[in-house]
Amino acid sequence: MDKKYRPALIMLGWISLGVLGIFLLSIGVSSFIYEFLANYRMSIKIIFSIIGIILIVFSIKKSFCQIFKGVKKNSLNGNISGNDISNIIYREMVLSKGPKVVVIGGGTGLSVLLRGLKEYTSNITAIVTVADDGGGSGILREDLGMLPPGDIRSCILALANTEPTMEKLLQYRFNEGLLKGQNFGNLFIAAMNEIYGSFEMAIKETSNVLAVTGKVLPMTLEDVTLYAMLENGHTVKGESEIPLKNKELSSRIKRIYMEPTVSYPLVEAVEAIEEADLIVLGPGSLYTSVVPNLLVNNIVDTIYKAKGSKVYITNVMTQPGETDGYTVLNHVEGILTHSREDFLDYVIVNIEKIPEEILSKYASDGSEPVILGEKDEEILNSKNIEVIKGNLIDIKKDYIRHDSLELSKILIEIGKNRANKYYV
Repeated sequence: MDKKYRPALIMLGWISLGVLGIFLLSIGVSSFIYEFLANYRMSIKIIFSIIGIILIVFSIKKSFCQIFKGVKKNSLNGNISGNDISNIIYREMVLSKGPKVVVIGGGTGLSVLLRGLKEYTSNITAIVTVADDGGGSGILREDLGMLPPGDIRSCILALANTEPTMEKLLQYRFNEGLLKGQNFGNLFIAAMNEIYGSFEMAIKETSNVLAVTGKVLPMTLEDVTLYAMLENGHTVKGESEIPLKNKELSSRIKRIYMEPTVSYPLVEAVEAIEEADLIVLGPGSLYTSVVPNLLVNNIVDTIYKAKGSKVYITNVMTQPGETDGYTVLNHVEGILTHSREDFLDYVIVNIEKIPEEILSKYASDGSEPVILGEKDEEILNSKNIEVIKGNLIDIKKDYIRHDSLELSKILIEIGKNRANKYYV
């Protein structure tokens, strides 16, 4: 059934409960006084009356509390129309019952996925890398001594319930002057960081202002630097330098590590992982967006011990200087190398063919589709990793992305199955 009708059906359910209450109440009061006075004892109709009153009060309270909760959360966006009310009801009464999902990563891939996931559940926690040291985020990191806000900003906007104008404003990038290349959303978070004196509070308050569905959390509050040890023995310092230097040296990445070596995850992040029905790694740059999150102290053990299913989403295309020539198996091995052999339950792979004219544009940059090698699936199955294949491509303006809705459908089914196993 089309989800746009679900809010009405849910409200109809609450109304029906209220009608039942009225019916029972009417039975109870119809001759209550007569029976009570005549027999000097409690009638069964008293019980009907009490139950009826309880059901009426409960149904009214439940309906209006859900509406007011959603309206309050979204009141910062301006006037609320009838359609907005319907969406709020749907979000508060249906999506809040969705599986608890934790997504871990960074970059464009993660924000694309979040836009799809929020259509199926509001119980989302995004744990985002803060190892970025390039672009506008890198400048703010160096100038203000704050953590890089770029990937976190993208995830906040992906989960935000805000007006299109506000989103355009926060995505705006200056083209001239001293602020050339800087993103307004990054500056907004930088200002919040100065106001609250805490990057963690800056993210929370920004999320509140934009009525974010779920939570967005940095992977750590430590000022970390990423390093790559290459197979040829060289070591590359800095997230933005890793793909550039690696491409220049034509050597695969052997291992990623961070300094300082001791960094801790947020308590909220640990709690979210422990309570999750589904823990998702990726999509995103394997070594500079996904793996850095696994380097935070005790996070691998926390994920491994959690009850939720562990899923890795491979990228659609290889990343020049980082995953050149990688198949699905190579990507998974990159995750397992930085965690443990029995870390994953599922890997999701795209098998949809990409138009040649699009591929040719990517080929000029040295990027190619990530494919299942001849024995990849067999090897992965031997590691007790189930391979889920699907047509998961979305091409817009010649850019290849995951189809966020199709990908989210697969994830939600995995999450529901795990939730049912534990709670039903």
